[in-house]
Formats: sequence, structure tokens, C-alpha cells
Amino acid sequence: MPDNKSTEPKRGGWLSRFAPGVRKIVSRRSNDTPDNLWVKDPDSGDMLYRPDLETALWVTPSGRHMRINAETRLRFTFDDGRYEAIATPDVPEDPLKFSDGKSYKDRLSAARKAAGRKDTMMIGAGEIAGTPAVAIVQDFSFMGGSLGTAAGEAFIAAAHAAIERGVPLVCFTAAGGARMQEGALSLMQMARSTLAVQELKDAQLPYVVVLTDPTTGGVTASYAMLGDVHLAEPGALIGFAGARVIESTIREKLPPGFQRAEYLQEKGMVDRVVSRPEMAAVLGGVLSMLMDGRRRAA
Repeated sequence: MPDNKSTEPKRGGWLSRFAPGVRKIVSRRSNDTPDNLWVKDPDSGDMLYRPDLETALWVTPSGRHMRINAETRLRFTFDDGRYEAIATPDVPEDPLKFSDGKSYKDRLSAARKAAGRKDTMMIGAGEIAGTPAVAIVQDFSFMGGSLGTAAGEAFIAAAHAAIERGVPLVCFTAAGGARMQEGALSLMQMARSTLAVQELKDAQLPYVVVLTDPTTGGVTASYAMLGDVHLAEPGALIGFAGARVIESTIREKLPPGFQRAEYLQEKGMVDRVVSRPEMAAVLGGVLSMLMDGRRRAA
């Protein structure tokens, strides 16, 4: 008897709102395609066809905003995906000669080889919905987006680039906290980046923060919460200490959704939660409005 089950992927589905006619893959046959063509939905467990997921800006059918690297973030942000890359400053490597069973130099080397760049921060300049801007992106895939001297210097360089060009600065945050291998030098970057934000304010230039998953630790305690406007991606984890640490300290159960973007918007710490497909347009509108206000006040 002939097998009536079709092996062809179904059409339409969750991607139809992004790109009509693209495929939805409902199952994967083993050994018929390379592994990197398939991505597992962390919520449903379904296997998603990578090109379709890229078309959807790495937002899954369940609405999960998956983590993306710095290059991808910049392409999604600037008009037509075009931007001028701004070099990040060089800093001394392994100033404390730190080792935790593996030398910090070796960890840096492995992270750089995997990411193809020096550290977690990447800077670009271009137009966002028609408004010129400088954007700095923190990439969680590079050592958990940890804040070290390289990230601090990059943030300062981005702020100075915005001031020199007379344009706003947009910062996309994603970090697990300070980089322990740099000790107190890492913690100093909280104060140094705060001073860079003050330089932007002195120049009367907007500073807008986009909080992505996750934004925690010293980053949250410094430049991540100093913006004129704070946007966040849906479901992003945002906080200083972890929920379990807080619960064990206060000996109380935290409310559902605590430290998620939607909860923080409800409590006034986030101005607006914006989905990734809408982010560039919303950012452009915010930047245009803030720059118009600056010009009227001049």
C-alpha cells in the first residue's frame, strides 16, 4: 500500500505574517541536512528551519526573542542593514595574570576565535529610520557579555563618537555582570561608563538604552539604567542580583514574571516593551523626537 504521508514541508503558518509563502518545517528527518540548518525552539521543542527563523529576525513561533550576535543586531537596527563600523580601543590583556584552572589569556583567545572580534562590544554608525545615530551592541555570546576594561573603553569610544558627530547614542545591553578575571578593574568600568553618559548629557545628545536578554549585574547598575528612554525586548531578563539570591535574602517568594521586561514596564523601570520587528521603527521615532527637542531648545 502506498505511503500517503507527504515528506514535503507544510506552507504558511507562523511566518506568514513576516513573509508570505515561506516554509514552516514541522519535523526533521535524521541525516538529511546539516545540523546548522535547524534550530530548536526553546519553548516548544520544535525544530525550526534556520532561514525561516532568520527571516523572522530570530523570533520563534512562541514569541521567544532569541539571542543574536552583535553583527546581526546592527544589521537589524540600521536602515537597509548598512552601517559604518567604528573600531574599539585596544586595552592591556590579562592585567592581573588571572587563572581559574585556565588562564584568562586562553579564555580570551578562545572567545575571540569563536566570535571573530576582540571583545563583547561592537560599535556602528548609520541611520535608524532616517535619523543618524551611533549604536553600541553588547554580545552575550562573548564571555556572557561580561563587563571588563575592553567593554568600558568601547562604551566611552562610542559616546565620544556620538558627541563628535552630534548624534544620539543607542546602547543594546546584554550581560551577566562584571568580568571576574579583571577584578576591581572591571568594577571601575561602571563609574567610567557613567561619566561617559554624563558627557552625552552635557552635549545635550540623547542616550537611549535597549535592554535585551539578559541584562544583569553591574551593567544594570550603571549605563543600562541611565538612558533618557529605556526600551526592552519581550521577555528579557533584567535585574541586578538573581531571583534565587533575592528570595534567600528577603525570605519571600517573588511574584510571577519578576525581573522580566513586562513586569518592569508595569513598575515604571522600562518605558516600553518593543518586539524586534518593530524595534528599528520605534527607535527611529524616539531618536527623531529627542533630536527635534534638542534643536528647538538650542
